[in-house]
Amino acid sequence: MSQSTVTRAQLSEAVYQEVGLSRNESADLVETVLDEISDALARGEMVKISSFGSFQVRQKGERVGRNPKTGEEVPILPRRVLVFRASHVLKHRINEVQEGGGAPTPARALS
Repeated sequence: MSQSTVTRAQLSEAVYQEVGLSRNESADLVETVLDEISDALARGEMVKISSFGSFQVRQKGERVGRNPKTGEEVPILPRRVLVFRASHVLKHRINEVQEGGGAPTPARALS
């Protein structure tokens, strides 16, 4: 399995190729979508993207942790964490490729 990362620039280029907007408009569109998702999560809202998955912010309470080197108990403060739950469609596409079913059909990008 190769380890590669999809960047904002690659997303913008994909929008440019598929939708036909200019490169600047494509980059602005990607930024706007990512900003809206980030803002909604910062407000504590859940973000659901059909056939992809959902993002949710969860509150974790205070707990006692342990320094593995010294064994000393250390309090871990309450915090908010981001959780992603993949949709069944996305899980199926990932497993389809992994099981040798070939590349997923390019008909619609995860939708």
